[in-house]
Amino acid sequence: MGNIARSIAVPLDGVLPANAEEATLIEELRAGSEEAFAYLLAIYRNPIYNMACHIMRDESDAADVLQNIFVKIIRGIKQFHNGSSLKTWIYRIAVHEALNYRRSWFRRRQREVCSLDDERPAVTADAARASETPYELVEQTERRQLVTQALRSLSEPYRTVVVLREVEDLSYEEIAEILGVAEGTVKSRLKRGRELLRRRLAGCLAPQN
Repeated sequence: MGNIARSIAVPLDGVLPANAEEATLIEELRAGSEEAFAYLLAIYRNPIYNMACHIMRDESDAADVLQNIFVKIIRGIKQFHNGSSLKTWIYRIAVHEALNYRRSWFRRRQREVCSLDDERPAVTADAARASETPYELVEQTERRQLVTQALRSLSEPYRTVVVLREVEDLSYEEIAEILGVAEGTVKSRLKRGRELLRRRLAGCLAPQN
């Protein structure tokens, strides 16, 4: 079997090539090529992990889900039909797994008392020493955490739409295909999700006097 890196030009921006190149990748994946799988993993691992982190509550959980996602991709590739792009098919699997895990997480934790202090990021000594302005480092870290927590706290279906659009930068058409809804529904959910996010962040990110 030919080298996947030669048969499919690896893009510098990590975006999967389309049409004939994508078809070649799919065929090699269906044939069980470890090289093709490694190529797919290199392209999608980081964006899918990033998406899972924003939908879920814990990065370690996202790592577990990431593994499940790629297992399902490999197991399901032979049943993949070109009714959608490989990208939207992968994201559909990823969103489904992340949402299922999050629902399962809440069921497991519903009787536990969770402290907000447990979710605050720790600033390591190394990070503080590397910064010339430790106060600014702490402030920026807290601001990022506030945004992340606000995003994760959005209810469905708004959270996933906001993540796919604002974090993953997917098009309305791609999001509609991933979620199986109309583009108009995507736009209305996004508008509502943005509004809810602004409300939750109101005052939290205001400059301190």
